[in-house]
This record gives sequence, structure tokens and C-alpha cells, in this order.
Amino acid sequence: MISTDEMKNVMGSISTMSMEDISKVTEMISMRRTMLGNKLLRTIVVGDKVSFEGRGGVTVFGKVTKVMVKNIVVDTGEVRKWRVPATLLTKVA
Repeated sequence: MISTDEMKNVMGSISTMSMEDISKVTEMISMRRTMLGNKLLRTIVVGDKVSFEGRGGVTVFGKVTKVMVKNIVVDTGEVRKWRVPATLLTKVA
């Protein structure tokens, strides 16, 4: 996480960018998000206990039952299973 001062500097820089610069930054952010998601995906295995924020802002807890290319299947013990992007999951100890 970056500090508040660093965030203010970034926001100030963005406000003075051209459309070309904004496109480059957007592409970099997208690549970084993909890299972080892939890194997280490699750390999650079947049987891990995880949590995520479900619909309505409710925190949902469950167990990983399947790891797919982009999503993780989480069994919450209810009637249905959730397919959740890895970036939205948090491991629970």
C-alpha cells in the first residue's frame, strides 16, 4: 500500500496528463492487476478456507472446491457454490 502523500502525488500527476498518457497508465494498471491476480491464484489450493464480500456487502466464508483459470469455486455450505475471481478472495487462517 502506498502512503497518503504518494497517493496525492499520483492523483496530481493524473490530473495533468494527456489522453495518450492516461491510456498508457491505464494499460499499466491493467497489467499490474492481472499480475497480482495470477500471483494470488497460484497461492490458493483446493481445501483452503477463504472469505469474500458477497452481494449486498455481506462477508461470505467458505472452502475452495475447485481452482479454474480465472475463477475459484467456493462452497459456502449453502445450496449453491460461488464462482469468485481470485482477486476478491482473502485466505482465512
